[in-house]
Amino acid sequence: MLKNNLTKKEGRMDGVKSSQELLDTKDQCLRHLSQEELKELIHQSHEAKKYSYSPYSKFRVGAALKTLDNRVFTGCNVENACTNLGVCAERNAIAKAVSEGCRNFRAIAIASDMSEAFISPCGGCRQVMTEFGHDWDVYLTKPDYSYQKMTVDELLPHAFGPEDLSKKKVSNIPSNL
Repeated sequence: MLKNNLTKKEGRMDGVKSSQELLDTKDQCLRHLSQEELKELIHQSHEAKKYSYSPYSKFRVGAALKTLDNRVFTGCNVENACTNLGVCAERNAIAKAVSEGCRNFRAIAIASDMSEAFISPCGGCRQVMTEFGHDWDVYLTKPDYSYQKMTVDELLPHAFGPEDLSKKKVSNIPSNL
């Protein structure tokens, strides 16, 4: 969004922001968490990790997702003996939120037991996050509650998203496909 605002502002000679630009700026401000909100979200992600079902990898992951209306949905990873049927903590939290009618997110905090590196979402989770916007915050944490803040767009730049489905396509697709 900020990239779009800069582009729009450069196009205006008077430097005055349009009402859409003001709404975009207000929306950006609403998305950022206060230090207290962030601390609580990270705590909730570590609490969610306790419910992880990871008997095969022993790699526990928890996630806490905050919506624009300030609801929090948690999730943990759930493994399966058939490996590809496991579900990540981030996708569990997002699915819970969507199943409750929430599709606009402020931030997600992700927790694991790794102490030497910040937990990072897998490619599948990054793609699912992109489905719900590019400009919301992702907090990669460690057990000591330290964190690295990124946006969804930074985690998966140039992502394929819903907006790509409406882009112009070739019109002469062979009928034998």
